[in-house]
Amino acid sequence: MTAAQDLHQTYPGLSDLRARAKRRLPRFVWEYLDSATGLETTTARNRAALDRVGFLPSILHGPLNIDLSTQLFGRSLPLPFGIAPVGMSGLIWPDAEGHLARCGARNGIPYSLSTVASQSPEDLAAHLGQEAWYQLYPPKDEGIRKDMLARARDAGFKVLVLTADVPVASRRERQTRSGLTQPPRLTPRLLAQVALRPAWAIGMARQHRHEGGMPHMRTLDKYTAEATGQSRSSTAHIGYLLRTSPDMDYVRWLRDNWDGPFVIKGVMRPEDAGPLQEIGVDALWVSNHAGRQFDGGPAAIDILPEIRAETDLPLIFDSGIEGGLDILRALALGADFVMLARGFHYALSALGAHGPDHMVDILRKDLEANMGQLGLASLAEVRDLPRRVLS
Repeated sequence: MTAAQDLHQTYPGLSDLRARAKRRLPRFVWEYLDSATGLETTTARNRAALDRVGFLPSILHGPLNIDLSTQLFGRSLPLPFGIAPVGMSGLIWPDAEGHLARCGARNGIPYSLSTVASQSPEDLAAHLGQEAWYQLYPPKDEGIRKDMLARARDAGFKVLVLTADVPVASRRERQTRSGLTQPPRLTPRLLAQVALRPAWAIGMARQHRHEGGMPHMRTLDKYTAEATGQSRSSTAHIGYLLRTSPDMDYVRWLRDNWDGPFVIKGVMRPEDAGPLQEIGVDALWVSNHAGRQFDGGPAAIDILPEIRAETDLPLIFDSGIEGGLDILRALALGADFVMLARGFHYALSALGAHGPDHMVDILRKDLEANMGQLGLASLAEVRDLPRRVLS
């Protein structure tokens, strides 16, 4: 049995990786990764709504040669999914950004780096593949904006993603209760949690031996040196000292100053699609931030068909995706591409360096298995599938 086969015997699904990740992470890190905001009802709605999307299985379609490739921004991609950005990704597992960037490069899928990650564009330049995306949390100062875009471009990022659904810090009560602060600081309470998770502790100490053993937002060092000593809540990180709540003029400025595909992330109102298309954005990212920002909205998958009806732009989707069947559900309802964040971080926390590639393989095999049941040879056929609402 090969190592990959052995992993599929022990960790065949995302739920297995999630369970092992929980056992390997300090509690405050687990709460940061796994929590949403409020009562977390939006997270539950995302799952319930995806589960209601049913298909009629196919019979007697004969053997299939299944093709998982797709097109996005004029490029052919081998798989219809990629790695979504997570702020302070490196808090979740040592060198998380490096591991995930290399996974994206090996598999030819997008990897997205957040402005508020624990590694900078320059840190990752040597590890990026051709499908590198940069997620911008919007700086207010035009000079900082121009500099960030130049740094991302020079490092090799090809796609710019403006996250528009974080105008203010959310509360994330579970995360707050865990004792996490910004910047992360090892209080006696957190040290007690760290002591129970030696793999995380040793790896973090090695990765951040010059930073007191804990990561920080390296991209922002250049702009916030005078503010790094200030303590904030666990959700209002140092990026809030720089950012603004963007408007349509901000989007126009970015369109004029970024030479490449430009995506708006966090679209949940169908009426926003037309104006954004007129400005010249290249894709819309339908997302409710997996329930981490606002707990009173609908499931993202329920809004997806409404936005599809308003635009012919490519639609990227996230929020609640847990496997290949969920990816097919999103594609059937109008998405052109799907992104996952938590899943890849569960995998990395569970299995270390082997985790992200195993996650890719889980999703690939699940797509193939479900497409076989549905009689699909290619992803282009997904939108024509007969569907049923499941109870």
